[in-house]
Amino acid sequence: MTIPVPGMPGPAPAKQRSALLPANVKAAGITVGAFGLILAVVQLVNVLTDDSLVRYGIQPRSVDGLLGILTAPFIHASWSHLLANLVPVLVLGFLVMIGSVRQFVAVTVLVWLVSGLGVWLISPSGTDTVGASGLVFGWLTYLVARGVFTRSWKHILLGLVLLALYGSVFWTGIVQLAVRDISGVVTVSWQAHLFGALGGVLAGFLVARADAPRRRAVAA
Repeated sequence: MTIPVPGMPGPAPAKQRSALLPANVKAAGITVGAFGLILAVVQLVNVLTDDSLVRYGIQPRSVDGLLGILTAPFIHASWSHLLANLVPVLVLGFLVMIGSVRQFVAVTVLVWLVSGLGVWLISPSGTDTVGASGLVFGWLTYLVARGVFTRSWKHILLGLVLLALYGSVFWTGIVQLAVRDISGVVTVSWQAHLFGALGGVLAGFLVARADAPRRRAVAA
């Protein structure tokens, strides 16, 4: 038992000390698992209706296509497309919940909107962009950027591990696709990947800045 001394800060809460897992592991697992289940159900509906949901993807520079910013991450072009995103969605989504459910929602909304708006602005006309890969790239860069901006060795270590596991996707999923897009038709949206990644960095910066007073108080 620790008795706080007047004028001295007490110990940091347990969820702040053990910052490599969500405070409520069960709730985090259920939340992310439910999201993954929704993606699977939506894909099943899409398959049973002859890909009718693809029209709800992001249609660049079209007023009607703005709706796709909200709906596109739920929709996938095929089962293989979904499966390619599903594992990183579950892993990275779980890790993003390290902060809190409220923080998870805020980070996800920011990444979702930045990725979608980027696709809507610069993707080729006459295309429908669907899939959760923008969210995956955003969550990944958020987890890496948060460690850099907070200067937390635990978060930096986590970021390095994630880079070792997924770092190659920045080259294959953004740079290589963008280069190929110059000379031919690319069916994978590097725009969603790029703007999702930028949204994740922005989210990491904003979360670190908002959390700075608490970190200073704990360190005092």
